[in-house]
Amino acid sequence: MKTYTPDPELRGDYSKAAPDYSVQQEWGKYTPEEHELYRRLYARQAKLVPRYACPEWIDAIAGLDAAREIPKFDAVSRNLREKTGWEIVAVPGLIPDDAFFTHLANRRFPVTVWLRQPSEFDYIVEPDVFHDFFGHVPLLFDRTYADHLYEYGKGGLKAMRLNAVKYLARLYWFTIEFGLIQTQLGIRAYGAGLLSSGGELRYSVEDPKPRRLPFDLERMMRTEYQIDRYQETYCVIDSFEQLMRETAPDFTPIYARLRGEKA
Repeated sequence: MKTYTPDPELRGDYSKAAPDYSVQQEWGKYTPEEHELYRRLYARQAKLVPRYACPEWIDAIAGLDAAREIPKFDAVSRNLREKTGWEIVAVPGLIPDDAFFTHLANRRFPVTVWLRQPSEFDYIVEPDVFHDFFGHVPLLFDRTYADHLYEYGKGGLKAMRLNAVKYLARLYWFTIEFGLIQTQLGIRAYGAGLLSSGGELRYSVEDPKPRRLPFDLERMMRTEYQIDRYQETYCVIDSFEQLMRETAPDFTPIYARLRGEKA
């Protein structure tokens, strides 16, 4: 989940950000070297996703024509608005929770404008434009998934009022970022952190080491996630309809129960 920290080492130029942390993409400022690095990242993942990504993601990416260069957000947003009412909003990097949730609650998905360095080809700490676009944007063309993310944004604003964002962040991590889904072809990935990863995508679907557990809302909210290594546990949903259904109830009593446990 995107969380903001005022770290002076935080990448991105926040000086031009609007109050909602949006910026101009300034697509013309990307260098030929950055477009080439993006193509290399795309080509690597393109070899993996036919085997490991969920069908909904594969169908959506096929219509985006996003392999040749860093995408132009405005052009993709026009298509998104027609399909699901969503759009992309450019941001300088990680943004505060309230800004992130507010964007989602208005069907705007924040996408980082900068691209990683060549030395970070295999691993990057902060999400860059490749992670955000390649991992997150295609599934915004799926109506059920997009509606879930919209509801998540509204739920995030409520969680802030209830001082429960950490529980909702865990749900986001185990679903939107690192979620797996059961398909007719077997388990596949739909989480953006997996789809944009050169190593963990294959690991999450095929490796015998991690646990792959059925969707359990409260269990996910109780479970700490790992940001510096592959996950030990993945959550497997049956469908995006299940994800929407299981996260529809009011989380207020769930938060109350969780506060009675050791965080």
